[in-house]
Amino acid sequence: MAKGRGGRGPSRLDRRRESEAVEAREKEETEEAEVEEEAEEEADAEAEAESGDDDEAPKKKAKKPAKKAAAAKKPAAKRTRVAKEVRRRAVWVVCDNGSKEVGEFPFNQKAEAEELLARKIQEKEGKATFYLNLVKKEMKE
Repeated sequence: MAKGRGGRGPSRLDRRRESEAVEAREKEETEEAEVEEEAEEEADAEAEAESGDDDEAPKKKAKKPAKKAAAAKKPAAKRTRVAKEVRRRAVWVVCDNGSKEVGEFPFNQKAEAEELLARKIQEKEGKATFYLNLVKKEMKE
């Protein structure tokens, strides 16, 4: 069973193959049993129809042959919720060394944002760092 495993027993793949083979065998056996039962029921129904002793035995309705198992239905596709799209707008943000927002400007006012940045750098004279960042923020309706 286990080839090249050094006495450690069957591998996971070997066990999987075994279980699949067993399942296939069981499925075949159940299908054969169903076919045999259908054949017996048909033979019984024919025998009852051919017998001429209708007076002595109570009348029995002939059983309809069992329908073959319907094809397995495909599982319904799972519905996923679509996240609501949030509208965003781009803004220029002047931040300090601790990433605190010092000033915020609309996207079309980049020149004003750069002026604030230059002014803050001159005020602190190298003691603090400031930078300009483009951020997308949610729009409120």
